Amino acid sequence: METAPRPGLRERKKRRTRDALLRAALELFLTQGYERTTVDEITEAVDVSQRTFFRYFAGKEEAVFFVHSVAESSFLDAVRGRPHHEAPLEALRQAVLEGWDGIEEAVGRFIPIELHLRTYRLIESTPALFATHLRRSAELEEEIARAIAEREGLDLDTDPRPRVAVAVFGGVMRVTERLWSARGDLSVAAIRELTASYLDAVGPALAEKWRAE
Repeated sequence: METAPRPGLRERKKRRTRDALLRAALELFLTQGYERTTVDEITEAVDVSQRTFFRYFAGKEEAVFFVHSVAESSFLDAVRGRPHHEAPLEALRQAVLEGWDGIEEAVGRFIPIELHLRTYRLIESTPALFATHLRRSAELEEEIARAIAEREGLDLDTDPRPRVAVAVFGGVMRVTERLWSARGDLSVAAIRELTASYLDAVGPALAEKWRAE
């Protein structure tokens, strides 16, 4: 198996600058609030110009969701790579749990995992960021539905099942993120366990009677 060539010195310096800006931005957002933090404060923390910040990020919002975008791309790749014998919801379940299993390594390339996990609470508690999160979630769900349709050999425009399955999955993800971020334990293990338990409840919740006879 061939390994990717090591980036050159210039590229490594650019990545270090980007990651330093990312870390400074998230730490400031978490300590003094997203709305109250300015780009100037972020760049001062890293001792670079405002122009340098905008070379890496379109704005503060993009900095918040940068690592989330990386994780989402990895999740889509994982969905496409799941064995074809798995049912769609099982493929989604395994892909998301696989993502949580590897999140520390994936995120650690950019920022400490603890800092990334705390951004979930920031997003949930900041109306502007939460609105963006919902929009991005809808866009991601459409991509996931397309990936599921391709995986199953279906026409997404005529077969509703991929979008229905992804709507259920996306709803579970939003519920578990909200519950987890509101609790005291912001660990990977905690959200992985909560996600697994809620996904495991999907079948019984939709197909079985709930009323005690």
